[in-house]
Order: sequence, then structure tokens, then C-alpha cells
Amino acid sequence: MEMEMEMKVEVEGCIAVDEPFLGALSSAMRGGAREVVGIWVRRDEVKPAFHSSSSSSSWLHPAPHTAARPPWSLTEPMEDFPPPPQQVFHAPRRPGMGTVGKPIKLLANYFEVEIPKIDVHHYEVDIKPDKCPRRVNRKPVYDGKKNIYTVLALPIGSEKVDFEVTIPGEGKDRIFKVSIRWLAIVSWRLLQETLVSGRLQVPLESVQALDVAMRHLASMRYTPVGRSFFSPPEGYYHPLGGGREVWFGFHQSVRPAMWKMMLNIDVSATAFYKAQPVIEFMCEVLDIRNIDEQPKTLTDSQRVRFTKEIKGLKVEVTHCGQMKRKYRVCNVTRRPASHQTFPLQLESGQTVECTVAQYFKQKYNLQLKYPHLPCLQVGQEQKHTYLPLEVRKHSRRIEL
Repeated sequence: MEMEMEMKVEVEGCIAVDEPFLGALSSAMRGGAREVVGIWVRRDEVKPAFHSSSSSSSWLHPAPHTAARPPWSLTEPMEDFPPPPQQVFHAPRRPGMGTVGKPIKLLANYFEVEIPKIDVHHYEVDIKPDKCPRRVNRKPVYDGKKNIYTVLALPIGSEKVDFEVTIPGEGKDRIFKVSIRWLAIVSWRLLQETLVSGRLQVPLESVQALDVAMRHLASMRYTPVGRSFFSPPEGYYHPLGGGREVWFGFHQSVRPAMWKMMLNIDVSATAFYKAQPVIEFMCEVLDIRNIDEQPKTLTDSQRVRFTKEIKGLKVEVTHCGQMKRKYRVCNVTRRPASHQTFPLQLESGQTVECTVAQYFKQKYNLQLKYPHLPCLQVGQEQKHTYLPLEVRKHSRRIEL
């Protein structure tokens, strides 16, 4: 089935793919549908139906930042300031049109993109620490690394500006230090003129900005991995063993073609850890069929194997009612919860040694069902934060 799709995607100071398109695309990809528009493509551009897409296009790497003139006043017309010279991609010339054989129509997973005839501002941003939540509302188009693009100039001039941003966190607020500075003007108008005129020198910076803009909305709604996007399984389940499962998604990238820009979309698949209780995860990793048949603590070899799998993953507590807190695992204790101790400070100020099992009984009136199993050490290793396996479930995290 052929489907022609034209996308004009200008949205409130940024460019993004519209949501109905992404929803329909996700459903179609998950069901195996491949409705695409017919165009001419090179053989090496046609990809298999299922693959793991993590590498980026070599010609689409960001160009080195160069000095550029400062932005103009908002009262000055943009036409008075032509954009600075940009690095270009030299497309190979087509050797000629085919003359032998029977012409056929090809179906390919490429969609035409209508480019807004505007210029956008390119900013460099630096965020410390660099582990900013992915789902933070980001109105400017942002690549998740160093580059921001806006239609209107930000009110910061040409000098670097430093400020702090506070984001409500789980348990306490998180403070980020942000530095941002203006770099250059990127012209989509020039890109459009280049494509229409048939010239081979395609401005790379304009293509990169368009690619980032087209990925922006998807990166907010789905889980990005490399150049692909994934969503939790709905209507299918493909376990891989060891606490892992397959997620399906789609790969996308913007590419210049003859007289137009094309959005390349393909099916992707990768492995994620399942969201499940930590004890169930441990049983899958250690091939334990029934946890009730494990009356003794883990052996050293079992503990080492379990630690290797769960270290670095995020887990969520289940003993605090509606309060959801997530922690990152840094280790698995050698001793079980019935013997693992930590320094507990009493209301009187006195510090005593208390086992994890005793603490949960006194603090939460929770009698551990598996006190012979080890605990997870979470947070920083120098701090004594231990939690028994049965009061945690492990959250989804990507398998890298």
C-alpha cells in the first residue's frame, strides 16, 4: 500500500513532528506495517525490518564550533544580517538515468519533510551535573547534549550566561548549574534554496538543526537509545531470560535527497530490563525456580553473579505507601538481612548497631519473609544504606 505523507511541523518557537503522526507510526511499527512513500534510494540505504540502530550518520556529526558574530537586536530586521558561512556536504553526482530494463516503482521508508523558510538561533549549553532528567519540559529544541535551537533570540545577548535551575526530586530538590551562550544563526531558508536549485553543497549545520528538531518531540515521549526511540510493550511480550525483554521502536534520521529533505524511519528492537520485584529478578538471573526452595543465603558465586547484573540499576521502594522513591544499586551485601548491621542514631543521640531486619520490624512493623537473603546497598558506597530485596521492585532501565 502506498502512502504519501507531507509534514509541516512548525510549533510555538520550535519544530517537532506532530503527535498524531508519532502515535500512528508507533502503532504501525509495532504491528509490523510498513506503509511508505515511493522514491528512488540507493541500495545501501534500504535497511532490514528488524535491527538495533545505534550508530549515527557519519556526515551528520556536529561541525566544530567556530566564532560567529553576536545576535542582532530584536528591533533590527533579520535580512540585514546574512548567516555566517556553513560547512557543506558534497553530495555525489548521479551518473545518469537508467535506460535499460523495465521501470518499476519502489517503496521505501522515507517521508518528505517540508522545511520552514526561516533562520534559527544556535546556542551551546552546558549542564552540571550532566544527569538531567530526560522528561523535563524543554521548550527550546535540545539535542540532550550541547546544542539548543530557537526561532526567536533568547534575551541573553552574545555573552555566556550562568544560572541555576531547581527541579523537584524524589525526597529532595535537585539543583543544576547551567551555562548557555549564543553561537550562530542556522539558515533553513538557505537549505531550502540549496535543495530547490539542485546544488550539491548541502549546509551540514542546517541539516543537523533540522534533525535535532525532528527528534525533539519523540525524545520527550519515548525512551531514546542512540538514534532510535522505544516504548514499553503493549500487546506483546518477548522475554529474553535473565530479567530482560525485547522492546520495539523506530529509528529516524533526516537526510538530504534530490530537491527535498527526507525523514528516514525504520523498525528497531533492543533489550530492556523488565520492571518486576527484585526477588523475581534475582530468581531469573540465578535460575531459581522457586524462592521458597532457597532456605539458605546465597553462595559467594551466586552473590557475585547477582551483583554483576543488578549493580548500577535503579530500583523503587514499595514499603513507603504512596511515596515513590528510586535508588541506584551500588552493591549487594555479603551478609543476609538478619545479620547485616548499620549504625542507627536514636532520638537520644546515642548510636547503636542495628540489623536491617530489626530496623524494618521496629520502623515499619514489617516482618521480613526472607531474612536469609542479602540486602541491596544503594546510593553512595561510603554511606550505610541497606534495603532488603523484598521491599523493592526494579524499575525499567535500558540494557546497554
